[in-house]
Amino acid sequence: MKAILADAVDWYVRLNDSNVDDSTRSAWQAWVAADHRHAEAWARLEQLQCRLGNAPRGAAQTLTNARRDRRHAVKALALMLGVGVVGWQGYRASPWSADYSTRIGERRHLTLADGTRLDLNTDSRVDISFDAGQRLIHLRQGEILVETAKDPRPLSVRTAEGDILALGTRFSVRQDAASTHVAVTAHAVQVQPSRSPQQVRIDSGCSLDFSTHSVGPLRPLPPDALAWAHGMLVSVDWSLGDVVHELARYRPGYLGCAGQVAGLRLSGAFNLDDTDLALVSLEDALPIRARRMTRYWVRLEPLRLHS
Repeated sequence: MKAILADAVDWYVRLNDSNVDDSTRSAWQAWVAADHRHAEAWARLEQLQCRLGNAPRGAAQTLTNARRDRRHAVKALALMLGVGVVGWQGYRASPWSADYSTRIGERRHLTLADGTRLDLNTDSRVDISFDAGQRLIHLRQGEILVETAKDPRPLSVRTAEGDILALGTRFSVRQDAASTHVAVTAHAVQVQPSRSPQQVRIDSGCSLDFSTHSVGPLRPLPPDALAWAHGMLVSVDWSLGDVVHELARYRPGYLGCAGQVAGLRLSGAFNLDDTDLALVSLEDALPIRARRMTRYWVRLEPLRLHS
């Protein structure tokens, strides 16, 4: 896999060259389509690109360097992919090592030593640190659903943006690119951003997003917000772009949609264990067609493009 990651980095640098042409782009698409491992490697590189956008200047500058110093950029990006994509946020040496993890498209149910029930959503990683004084769940990546067990020790979830203290509760936490999303379905939690004295309580039936410096407004929790724990994605008047964005989390490789159809609205329920069937349902419901280079490269486009 290291050799494939190195190839992905090389393609990234070539595509960011100011002299890139259509033949290079076509060759890259053919490389992605040739092997599902190529698509997975490219997806890792895209995740790195998103995370570097929130990194200190020295790390983020690596992407800019790709345009003017190809050799330096290849070495630096390859090092980050292999040794620690987001070390500046306190991750372990490798972002793919953790106490518990799930692959893309996998969900996992755990019962921790104290009896707390923990569900990991797709592509998620957590570390567990329990001692005599506290219970800490460190969400490194992805999304979890926590149902706390009775225990005198406080239980918290830590993300890149701060801490969520459980107040006898059932709640979910999702680590996004530059924020944390928290949704509470029983009792309450208290949110503490890492770089702000602000503390906010979230009661049952509410959700919010917070960054390292601030907490967003409280919002009502949609009734099916945690349907993923039962293997379902439920959308009520969502845009197609939002549905595709969520489904893409459960598929290796690339899944996207053309801008011409991204704003189409729909409601539906989709089985997260069969995203191919979900795509067929979208084709049946909307004037769109899925263009497939392989199972690992799918783009939804206007139906007229294929007529």
